[in-house]
Amino acid sequence: MAGGHGSSMSGDRPANLHYLKQLALAAEANEFEAVLIPTGLWCEDAWLTAALLADATDQLKFLVALRPGLTSPLLAAQMATTLQWQTGGRVLLNVVTGGESSEQRAYGDTLTKEERYERCGEVLDITRQLFDGAGPVNVAGKYASAENAILARRPDPAPPIFFGGSSPAAGDVAAKYADTYLTWGEPPTQVKQKLDWIRGLSAAQGRELTYGIRLHVISRDTSEEAWAEANRLLGNLDPAAVRAAQANLARSESEGQRLMRELHGGGAAFDEAADARSLQVYPGLWTGVGLVRGGAGTALVGSHDEVADLIAEYAALGLDHFILSGYPHLEEAYHFGEGVRPRLAARGLLGASGAPSEPVRGAFLPDLSPSPTS
Repeated sequence: MAGGHGSSMSGDRPANLHYLKQLALAAEANEFEAVLIPTGLWCEDAWLTAALLADATDQLKFLVALRPGLTSPLLAAQMATTLQWQTGGRVLLNVVTGGESSEQRAYGDTLTKEERYERCGEVLDITRQLFDGAGPVNVAGKYASAENAILARRPDPAPPIFFGGSSPAAGDVAAKYADTYLTWGEPPTQVKQKLDWIRGLSAAQGRELTYGIRLHVISRDTSEEAWAEANRLLGNLDPAAVRAAQANLARSESEGQRLMRELHGGGAAFDEAADARSLQVYPGLWTGVGLVRGGAGTALVGSHDEVADLIAEYAALGLDHFILSGYPHLEEAYHFGEGVRPRLAARGLLGASGAPSEPVRGAFLPDLSPSPTS
């Protein structure tokens, strides 16, 4: 349950290519539009992973990390264009500015957080010009530059740019350059405040964005089963590991990480003997994941109907993209795909390619529907 923003990554299943292909195929089989491929010191390279998985799938899209400053703007644009062409338009870009100076220094980047956002804006300016323009790009920025830069092949379509961040500097970059603004799973009232903030900033730029949210999910046939699974995960946590993780995350420079920690009081709400429901901060919104995991630290927990209800509530705020994960990923993809997606489709919350309007039936259940009469 770990990874990102100062926390390490561990798991019972090695993320080798065989397993990653299973995950990608499960996502495609359950009609997820795309998969987010993580980035950072604790995981494999996102671009190579996407390239390896693209050949195993037919329609699945890949939300791949663009890390300003770790590659030149032209090289990043070339990589995105190549993958976009070879996959038939299945590339989305997730801009990762870098929330931790310690990790950035490991990559050879010594800029401060504020400087990283300034550089990010310059890189995205060049990247968008390369994607959208026909002529050479010439920019001499403070941190990023390009001289007579041009793409031999322009991406068709240009990969949409997803961007998240909760600081004032992040909001400025999002308003100017993002296509989709991403937030982590805070309670709906707080999410609305954040979306209203970005809407105001983007309107001042004469732009209109779409919006998404990053959450974990535990969805089962009944609420009791879902919370039993949350209790199982909580029961596996060592209090010493929770304390160590929270001490690590307290040093994070990320404003979003600070907000995640506030939801569970920096681990103060954790009691190994407590019921998982004690870590709810909103009905069905559970903060247990964030006790040991950096980054997105909340999960939707409940029956398939309850999870669908909560997604509908978030969607009503103007959220179009839901980036979900579970523990383990493979099983949870099927729990959600077979249980929640049909309910979302019945509510009209999925596109034309959405799942059937009826839940998937168990293989050995009798068909009790009335027989047609002649």
